[in-house]
Amino acid sequence: MTIAKISDYPMPQPANYPDNKVNWQPDPKRAVLLIHDMQRYFINFYSPDSQLIATLLHNLARIRQWAHDNEIPVVYTAQPYKQSDEDRALLNEMWGAGLPASTPDQQCIVDSLTPIEGDIVLTKWRYSAFARSDLRERMHSWNRDQLIVGGVYAHIGCMVTAIDAFMSDIQCFLVGDAVADFSEEEHQLAITYVSSRCGRVVDTSTLVEDTAKKITQQWLHIRVEQLIEEEEEIDPDENLIVYGLDSLRIMQFSAELKSYGIDIGFEEIARNPTLSSWWALIQTRQ
Repeated sequence: MTIAKISDYPMPQPANYPDNKVNWQPDPKRAVLLIHDMQRYFINFYSPDSQLIATLLHNLARIRQWAHDNEIPVVYTAQPYKQSDEDRALLNEMWGAGLPASTPDQQCIVDSLTPIEGDIVLTKWRYSAFARSDLRERMHSWNRDQLIVGGVYAHIGCMVTAIDAFMSDIQCFLVGDAVADFSEEEHQLAITYVSSRCGRVVDTSTLVEDTAKKITQQWLHIRVEQLIEEEEEIDPDENLIVYGLDSLRIMQFSAELKSYGIDIGFEEIARNPTLSSWWALIQTRQ
């Protein structure tokens, strides 16, 4: 009833991903990274020289570094060893006893992804990372409503967590080349289901490169509020001069946009200084 040894298979490439039904955009200010069940116990079912796992570890490490760089909370799940029959319940009938009591080190996260200070490790009890955990409450307290998922196994815990996120109005992004599974077919099953039913499938490079320095509408609103030191809600169509914006701060904002690779000159910004106009300009140049 336990997991059988897993044969290597090629990591699916973005060109072969199914079409996404939604066009959600990952936003570092809204996102949480979930590294799912990357424990020695589960990775040891693959061969030591597995290219699939080498790719998985490389991509997850890259995503985790991106998350830390962008102040995105990083959450891990880890199943405990020596679970009681009461805790495992139906899992015993489906998978057996789980992590054996004689190998407590097997519950540890693999070395290359060892959590650092500030990362959070949740005890994993069921397929979904939300089951019997406070993940949902933590995300709410952080005011974050996007979940980026990578790890093992794609068509079990990763996919079911994505479904659970969707049911809680949390946008889920499954990283297609940062998950692994029992087989290429089951891996494909997971990304097909998520892309068509409950989330968006992305790849590591697109996730990291497209959101590394990307301005969002939420960021724009917050930044303008800081520039004009306005605590009340700003009318997106109101001239920002009314709120106290001056030419010096418009020049400052223009220079800041250039640091994001968005070339909009002072005159163009000053011509129609409203949130709506600025967001339209940013969208055309970003």
